[in-house]
Amino acid sequence: MVRKLSIGFLLIAGLTLASYAQSGGIDANMLQSITQSYKQTPESKALQNAIGGNDINKLALNRSNTSNDTYFSNKVNSKGITDQKSSGRCWIFTGMNVVRAKVIAKYNLPEFTFSMNYMFFWDQLEKSNLFLQAVIDTRSNAMDDKTVEWLFKNPIGDGGQFTGVIDLVTKYGAVPQDVMPETFSSNNTSRMSQLLALKLREFGLELRQMPKNAKAADLTKRKTEMLGVIYHILVLNLGEPPAEFTWTQKDKDGKPLKTKAYTPLSFYKEFVGVDMSNYVMIMNDPTREYNKVYEIQYDRHVYDGKNWKYLNLPIEDIKKMAIASIKDSTMMYFSCDVGKFLNRDNGFLDVNNYDYGSLFGTDFKMDKKQRIQTFASGSSHAMTLCAVDLDENGTPKKWMVENSWGATYGHKGFLIMTDEWFNEYMFRLVVDKKYIPANIQAMLDQEPVMLPPWDPMFAMEE
Repeated sequence: MVRKLSIGFLLIAGLTLASYAQSGGIDANMLQSITQSYKQTPESKALQNAIGGNDINKLALNRSNTSNDTYFSNKVNSKGITDQKSSGRCWIFTGMNVVRAKVIAKYNLPEFTFSMNYMFFWDQLEKSNLFLQAVIDTRSNAMDDKTVEWLFKNPIGDGGQFTGVIDLVTKYGAVPQDVMPETFSSNNTSRMSQLLALKLREFGLELRQMPKNAKAADLTKRKTEMLGVIYHILVLNLGEPPAEFTWTQKDKDGKPLKTKAYTPLSFYKEFVGVDMSNYVMIMNDPTREYNKVYEIQYDRHVYDGKNWKYLNLPIEDIKKMAIASIKDSTMMYFSCDVGKFLNRDNGFLDVNNYDYGSLFGTDFKMDKKQRIQTFASGSSHAMTLCAVDLDENGTPKKWMVENSWGATYGHKGFLIMTDEWFNEYMFRLVVDKKYIPANIQAMLDQEPVMLPPWDPMFAMEE
């Protein structure tokens, strides 16, 4: 057992800080200089008392900041705020809410919601297969190999991104909310995720320990048996996905229009009909070269699907596409570092919401690039970009997203961000190709630069 030695213990033992500290450590002279840099005044004592008993954000709230205007010059209509509850499924909610808005507009529906639980079930089974097959693919590598280590650290999770939505919808279709409703485990994913990860790690070790000369067919057979166990766990937690179902479409007044039998794939193709292949991921990452396409290894939800690819662009180019899409009544998958400068009471995201500098007597100076490089910022949450407020010159003043934290959170379920906040903490946007200028579309034909799955900018959105 390693014992931590206090300063008092060292002095009692006849040791001094000077003799204890190694080169580069805090010696007695340095400690004296550090402690003397703090001068207690009546003001600092009052601050210490206040900070010690209160939420820092309450004390740092900039009350002179009046960013609470909720008017938007351009807005895509939506009906019904969704709620991901205690889960990391924002990427499913956001991706399917983009499609949902199109369905509601197409059929003039009073309200409509996809079953996020249905999508989540197949996501978890596919991610399990992705992990097990990746273990098979890398089982000749040592356990401390970087890729093997990453796989066992990240066997499964409930987070994700838009590539997963595309692959899952294309392969499994979709169903309405009432066909496969939420369960406790879909709304509260942590316990199920922990157990799935534990079982997958056990299975992964077993696959690595099979004979080195094991035939591919034998490995596949055992993997299939393992996935049967995972399927069993998923059914008990989430319910079994329907192979077919009957659903009644209603008009805007709630009157039945037609009742029809569907499979999940036929429902998506016939009723929804949104071609997901037209969507492109755009990124604003100032740590990497702009106008380049990047791909992230193993960053997909389906083994036989596609890795996440994105085009890295300056923020002003991204804004132009976003404005064009909103003006054409088309929502977008949007992700950002949502926790930064978020006023949870009114749902506003503004870099001037909190004055931490005045509270602590120091500046926080890093720019977006530096925050990414030092792991201080990255995309953490996906939402649906649905509105922009433009001035008389067509320049954006603020933006609005439809969130998936319930209708009582933020501004009636929405979050509003200033354009300055958008610049600093927006990272990803998924845009229909028709809103991308021809010169930028041409960049998509590049051979992508492959990035490792452990790159800090590509943690799953939750």
